[in-house]
Order: sequence, then C-alpha cells, then structure tokens
Amino acid sequence: MNQPQEALLPAPPEISPESAGMPDAATKPRVLYSRSEAHESAHLHVSGSATYVDDMPELAGTLHAAIGMSAKAHARILAIDFTEVQAMPGVVGVLQAGDIPGSNDCGPILHDDPILADGVVKFVGQPMFAVVATSQEAARRAARKARVEYEELPAVLDIRAAKAAGELVVPPLVLVRGSPEEKLASAPHVLRGTWSVGGQEQFYLEGQISYAVPREDGCMQLWCSTQHPTEMQHLVAHCLQLASNQVVVEIRRMGGGFGGKESQSGIFACIAALAARRFGRPVKLRPDRDDDMMITGKRHDFVYDYAVGFDDTGRILAAKVEMAARAGFSTDLTPPVITRAVCHFDNAYYLGDADIRAFGCRTHTQSNTAFRGFGGPQGAIMMEYIIDSIARQLGMDALAVRRINFYGTTERNVTPYLQVVRDNIIGEMVDELVATSDYHARRAAIARFNAGSPVLKKGLALTPVKFGISFNVPHFNQAGALVHVYTDGSVLVSHGGTEMGQGLNTKVAQVVAHTLGVPLAQVRASAADTSKVANTSATAASTGSDLNGKAAEDAARQIRARLAAFAAPLLGGAAEDAARVRFADGAVALHGAQGACSLPFADVVAQAYLARVQLWSDGFYATPGLHWDARTLTGNPFYYYAYAAGVSEVLVDTLTGEWRLLRTDLLYDAGNSINPAIDIGQVEGGFIQGMGWLTSEELVWNREGRLTTHAPSTYKIPAIHDCPAEFRTRLFQRPNPQETVLRSKATGEPPLLLPFSVLMALRDAVSSVGGHRVQPPLRAPATPEAILDAVDAVRAGVTEAPGVTLHYERLA
Repeated sequence: MNQPQEALLPAPPEISPESAGMPDAATKPRVLYSRSEAHESAHLHVSGSATYVDDMPELAGTLHAAIGMSAKAHARILAIDFTEVQAMPGVVGVLQAGDIPGSNDCGPILHDDPILADGVVKFVGQPMFAVVATSQEAARRAARKARVEYEELPAVLDIRAAKAAGELVVPPLVLVRGSPEEKLASAPHVLRGTWSVGGQEQFYLEGQISYAVPREDGCMQLWCSTQHPTEMQHLVAHCLQLASNQVVVEIRRMGGGFGGKESQSGIFACIAALAARRFGRPVKLRPDRDDDMMITGKRHDFVYDYAVGFDDTGRILAAKVEMAARAGFSTDLTPPVITRAVCHFDNAYYLGDADIRAFGCRTHTQSNTAFRGFGGPQGAIMMEYIIDSIARQLGMDALAVRRINFYGTTERNVTPYLQVVRDNIIGEMVDELVATSDYHARRAAIARFNAGSPVLKKGLALTPVKFGISFNVPHFNQAGALVHVYTDGSVLVSHGGTEMGQGLNTKVAQVVAHTLGVPLAQVRASAADTSKVANTSATAASTGSDLNGKAAEDAARQIRARLAAFAAPLLGGAAEDAARVRFADGAVALHGAQGACSLPFADVVAQAYLARVQLWSDGFYATPGLHWDARTLTGNPFYYYAYAAGVSEVLVDTLTGEWRLLRTDLLYDAGNSINPAIDIGQVEGGFIQGMGWLTSEELVWNREGRLTTHAPSTYKIPAIHDCPAEFRTRLFQRPNPQETVLRSKATGEPPLLLPFSVLMALRDAVSSVGGHRVQPPLRAPATPEAILDAVDAVRAGVTEAPGVTLHYERLA
C-alpha cells in the first residue's frame, strides 16, 4: 500500500445493539468491537522463531520417508524391483499397498483415492510406494532407484475429451430456472461461444509435511500441516484400523494452505503414520517442492460453452452455460466445487431464465481439490466475461451493463437456486467506488491515451463480487471451542480452526478478550488439537472466524455469566444485580450502583476460584437457517453474502504481450471488521493471488500427462514487482445484518474474485487495438502469449483464438 495505514482504517461506527438488530442491550456492548491488532505470531514470524512442523526437534530414532511416484499417466504395474533401493545406505524398509492393515483410501467423499497405488496407476506422480530411511536425503535417493515395469493403458488428458466420452466423477449438475431456451430464441441479441480458464497451484510457502510418533497401546500422535485435523484423524484411524480416540492430530500453524491442505494432506499423514506403525519409530515425511506439486491436486481448470440473450440496453434475458471442470483421476472435492460454481455463476446479477450445468470430468492427471474460492471464482468469471462481451457488442461502457443487471433489493432479488438476496449493497458499493476511483474521468483519459499510442495500450475495468458464505454441506457449519481462565487472570482458548497465516487465532483471541473485558495480551490461542476440540470442520469456505469465533464467544460468555453472578455481591450489590456487572479494561465493575467499586479481573478470578466457581467452559456454534436440496440444486446454502468491487488499470505492450498493473482501487464489505488490518491484508493478498491465477500461473501437461510446470523455475506466481504502484484498499463500513461474530463478515475467499477487474482491463486494452469493434478472444491465464494471440485476432478482425470462440446473432 502506498498510503498510511491509519488513513485506510477509519474508526468503527458506534452502533447500539438495537440498531444492529441485536437483542438485549443490557447484555451486549453498545459499541461493536473493531481494532487493528498485530497478528498474534507476527513477532515470531519476523524473528524466525515461529515453530512449524519441520522446526520441531526430532525425537530420538526418527526415520524419514520418501515417496516413489508413477512415471506413467495410466498403466498397469507389472512388477517393481526394489533390489537397488534396499541396497542404498540408510534404508530401513519399503512400504506398498499390501502393507496397509486397514483402508487403502484417502478420498474425502468417495473411496476412489488410494494412499498407495494398487496394481494400476492413474497419473504421472501417483504414489506407488514409500521408502523409509535414516535420513531424508537417503530416503529420497533410494526411492529413485526402484525399477518399475508398466503395461501402458489409454490415458485421457483433455477436459473436452473426457466430457465427450462420459468420463465423469459424478453425474452432471443441472439447474434450470424459467424458460431459457424460449427466451434465447426470442432475444434481440445473442452471443454464443466457448472459453477456458486455467487451474492454479496452491504454492503454499510451507510444503506438505507430516510427523508421526507411535504411542503406547497402539496409539498414534501426528503433527501435520493440515487445514482439517479431524479428517486426518479419521483417515489415519481407518488406514491403521484404529479407533478415532487412538489418534491425536495437532497443528500449531501452517505456512499457508489455500485449500491445498484440506484433503490433500491426507496421503502424507497416512504414509507417515503407516511407516511409524510398521517400524515402531517416529517418521517424518516432507516431500520437496517438485514432488509436492507432482503429487497434489490444484484448482480445477474449466472450459465453458455458453449462450446469452440480451436486449438493446444490455439487460440479460436468458443465459445458458455448460461448465466442464478437470476433476483429475479421482473424485476428491470436485462435487462441492462444481456445486459452488453453479451457485456463483450469477455473481452479482439477476438471472430470471437460466440453464446452468456443471460436469466433473475424470482425466489421468492429479486429482484436483479445494482452492481459495472453491469453484466460486470459476463460476463467476464466466459471467463477468459475458457481461464484458455484451457491453462491447452494444458499444456501451461495461459498467452500465453491469448496473442494469445487478440484483435488486425488493425485486429481481432471487438467485437461480432460489435463495433470496436480502442484504444486497452492491449498488451502493459500486457508486462509492466509482466516485473514489475517478472511474469516468480515467476512462476518458485512457481513450485519449490510446488514440495517440499505437503500441502501448491502456485498459480499465470495474467488476463486482457477491460471494456466498457457508459450507455447501450444512452439517459442516458447526464449531466447538474451549476457554480456560487461570487463577492469575490469563486466558487460554482452544478451538477447532487452524491457523495458516490468515489471522484466525488473532481474531478468536480478540473476541474472547472483548467478551471477558481483558487486554488481548492476556489471551493466548493454543494449537488445534483433536484431543481438545473434537469433530471439527475444515478451516475452509471462509468460515474460520465465523464458526470458531462464535464458539469461543459462547464459551467466554458462559464464564462471564458465572463471574458476574459471583462478583455482584463482591462489588456491593446483590446476586440479582449480575446483569449490571461490566467487564472492561481488565476490570470488573458493578454499573450504576452507588458507591460501587471495581476490582481487577485477576482478583475477581482468584477469589472465584476459592469459592469453587467454574473458570472454564466449552462453547458451540451451528450456523442457523441453512438448507440445501442436492437433487434440485435449490435451497438456502449461504448464511449471508460478502460484497466487494474493484477497479484496475493496466498498460499492455501489443508487440510483446507484456503488461503492467498501474493502479487498483478495492472496496470490500467486511461487515463490522474485527481486525481491519488483518482484513485489509486478506483482501490485498487474495487480490494478488487471484491476479496470478488469471494472468501468470499457467499449468502445462505434456502429451505423456506429465506436469511440466512443477517448480518455481517453470511456474510463475506473482512477485512484489507485479503489485500495482498505486494499491488503494478500503473497507465498506456496514455491520453484517446477520448475527455473525461481532457482526463481521468473512475475508478469506471473496477477495480472490476482485482481480476479475484485471483480466477485463486487459481485455479492454486489447480491444482498443481494433477500436473496440472486435471482441478480443483472450483466454485465461492471460499470459503474454495469450495476449498476443488475442491482439493478432483483433487486428485480423476475428473472434477466435486457441481455447476461445465467440459468435454474435441478431434477431431478424
């Protein structure tokens, strides 16, 4: 950011419980808490003393595992010769599928994802065996000495080929509303075409890692870099034929996850635990970056076939889309990913007549999985491409077309899946952003610049975001927490969420500190641990703070109620005066009592302990009002929507395809932000990550099905010089009308949709080459090669390029 942080973080508005829709003003503070606090581990991060799994001191006798991977995309394993492997120095043993005592499966939904390949391999990089040795280097060197004999089988590597052959991991999803075919047939204007958007590697800074330690009585302790400790607990238990109470999974922090450590960490957890059980010694498994990228799944890449009918004003009359996603070789999380794509195709726009279909296509590649946004970005980006194309076809500013298609507040406010949009603020936000970003003046200035610049072209675009918050599956929307108050007044909170750098522990600690009225420094968040909080949901779907913050608040409120009842007589009141006891600034006071005194929180706690008052409590939260019919694809899948809008300005060199992001203005709806500094960090981080997905991060498989972009040398994530020189981010000041934790809104996934403005700005710049008379066939990621393809097409006056077609029809 190029502005002082304080200028971007206005003081939160004072809101009474009544005006915020909150019950019982006597039991809730009149000011909603909002404070920019440093990340609870920031001092550890910058000093290098934050402990990740690989930093833990290794126990005596620790062994190391390495994975032997398939060199074929689809083949039958005829034989594996381990002679040279076992002869290597330090090798203790080799594990194969037959050594697994329980279930050889780590699939999160269906049982089609083996831990170790058994007889057949289905992608290049699939784990076939594990070598266990006395050092990491010895294990890795030995794993590459195996001699494998294959019988190659036909491999399907292309999404469209898989779709045409009916190779699907689940039946197609079909959502039809109204009469789209009839409306298309009668629409004054129709655009039809194909498009594609690439996948994305999570590229967490800390790679996959698991450290398994056998305990007494056959139990297993596991430290694992995972977003879903409970799922790891279940997978290891099934793999080793143990009960869940015999497996403990702990994670203090991750060096990033982005969805790649939700289900994909399972294979590493199971192999490490299997080896620890087999050899009776601690075992660590940490693949190097190349192996990590070869084994694990990524964001699903999509191909689209679409048609849209619209009138002379740009209003959409009917939309039809088929979205085909690369599932990879197994089901993994593809069903909920494509479901979320279906539910986000509308983005911020009302679709009265729509036919939305999604296909999870089975290919002989890595099994794709969760990634920040979880299918939502792939659904919404297609609609933004359509809106942009409508505007160009009619010679209108795309902003005008967006506005005319926005959801309404009392009419045109029902989604294709029949959820009513009750909290729509996108129009207000866009109006504010248009004004603060000088959108119209800059568009006029860009037109003048392009008229006088034959080679360098500028582009500008504003795109909105409406993103549903909750898990697709209703029963995942629950969380538990434990809060302990110690006799010195310090507080420990344990919850089911995992910290991956996003500030979850900081926010939860802030909620507990606010509820108990103590300084934040007095509250500590412990590691996520399945023996403390059981049956947790994944830290995903942007629900980490919503679920775990509410659960922790519930626990802290119970403790506060007990302390209030105890403290009322202590402060000169009666037992029935408990409702007037206030907790703030590290003290406990009886509000409104004549001659009332206050006592330090620690003193009240110490005396409460002597009086045998319970100083700990468990808390629980389940998101209300959610329901979903997976058969009809209708219901109320989201508790609320988060809104946002972004304006981006780019400069493109039409001779090389290189480009630069000059300026970005973002406005994000965080509700009543618990921690504005963390939320702004999430918004800006999500924006840059999404920009990488749409512009530079290209996944390439060769004809043999081998991922060739499997290292930093061949896969380009955004760097600091890719950030805009002017990066202006603000939070929209409006509490969440739903009763979320302190009326906040999620900031995890929705910001990833904001860089749609970058892609559309690039399209705008390329379009200027042809005077905005030709639809630029720009695919995503918009690499320099893709930009040059689109520039060449515009110069030639055609609307086709690799992966892109677009045709216009007008009613006679």
